[in-house]
Amino acid sequence: MQAANLWIRRGELASLHFIVGVVELRPLKFRRLPNFRVFWHDSWFNHSQRLMDFDSTSFPLRPAWTEIDLGRLRRNLQLIRRDLPKSVRLLAVVKDEAYGHGALDVVRIALEEGATGFGLSNLEEAMTLRDAGITAPLLLLGERQEAELPWCIEHDLTVCVNEPRVVRTLARLAADAGKRVPVHVKIHTGMSRYGVRWDEALPLIEQIAAQKSLLLEGVMTHFAQSDETDKTFANLQLSRFNEVLQGLAARGISVKLRHTCNSGGYLDLPQAHFDMVRVGLLLYGIFPSSVCRRIPGIEPVMSVKARIAAIQKLKPGEVVGYGMRYTAPGERRIAVLPIGYGDGFPRVRNTGGALIRGKRAPLVGGIAMDALMVDITDIPEAQMWDEAVLMGRQGGDEITVHDIAKLKNSVSYDVLTNWRLRLRRKSVNAAAKTAGALEATAVK
Repeated sequence: MQAANLWIRRGELASLHFIVGVVELRPLKFRRLPNFRVFWHDSWFNHSQRLMDFDSTSFPLRPAWTEIDLGRLRRNLQLIRRDLPKSVRLLAVVKDEAYGHGALDVVRIALEEGATGFGLSNLEEAMTLRDAGITAPLLLLGERQEAELPWCIEHDLTVCVNEPRVVRTLARLAADAGKRVPVHVKIHTGMSRYGVRWDEALPLIEQIAAQKSLLLEGVMTHFAQSDETDKTFANLQLSRFNEVLQGLAARGISVKLRHTCNSGGYLDLPQAHFDMVRVGLLLYGIFPSSVCRRIPGIEPVMSVKARIAAIQKLKPGEVVGYGMRYTAPGERRIAVLPIGYGDGFPRVRNTGGALIRGKRAPLVGGIAMDALMVDITDIPEAQMWDEAVLMGRQGGDEITVHDIAKLKNSVSYDVLTNWRLRLRRKSVNAAAKTAGALEATAVK
């Protein structure tokens, strides 16, 4: 008895994972096709994995996709490294598929550009990187279930430990494995999410320091609001974190990595850089707020694109889309783009738009699951299969991630991570080397 869990990784067309389960899976017969491969290999999940790898040079891909400019990613990393003091390490946050950009591609380029480790959210994310041959330090943020700890030890993952029971269990398992396992302690300084309270942290840290099988590698906290003009609460959190550091110094406990800063903290709180910064959103070319410090040359890495799949000519009084939310005031020319809320585009009506031939085409009617319509009456040169940009730059105009966030009444993080997997990710400029170009860019 087996169950088949079908899921699509960004960067692959499809992958089928078979695990022990509930329903019977009948043997599948495959017909050999050109440019199509089926192969099996052992995976970290301890079960067979069948990957179907389509050659995209011949397989007709869907005319809607996310585009990742790896040359821009490289340049962003170079600018960030040049902006940071040389003594401060860069931990690149690549959780949730590197905010939708493709974790493996991001990790490989970040390693080339000086990142010393990577921040992740869960065990599966970390194991996917290990399975791909990434040996760099991986820090699992948040809390770990006891069942995850043996995996973390076996695969050299660094975990956050925030309570005595986990310390005891991890120490015992590490001793049994004959390893000394590095750990970080998350200090809750006011965000009220993960971590041990700042005024209760010292006994826990002393407990860790006393364990021969554990190495107290880092202490950290996380700012609730570091990218706004008012830094009152951020400074309060920093003072609480410093109280813990002073307590450790008084007890003769040394820590290699002290880190507090996300992207906003890195930009606006240099006094909180300590030994390492955890940069996520900024790597991908997005500033966390409109008021935080700017680094000239940082550019968005992700674009969202589609091609015109149909053109309709409307007469006065004719309507567009479900619910008839748009009525043509006169003769109009409407382009249909094969992308919709099923792909992560906000389910809006008569607001937003796309860039076609370098001009803005306003969205009309309501968004469908697989399609949206834009008015190209004022772009007479637009024709079938022209490229349309829904997020990104075309010509002299740009639709930013913040523009999309306003449509969703949300934030840029939400937009980046919620483009659906059925949008094929296309990476471009992977081999671009931009080090020379940095000489012409003024920073600070």
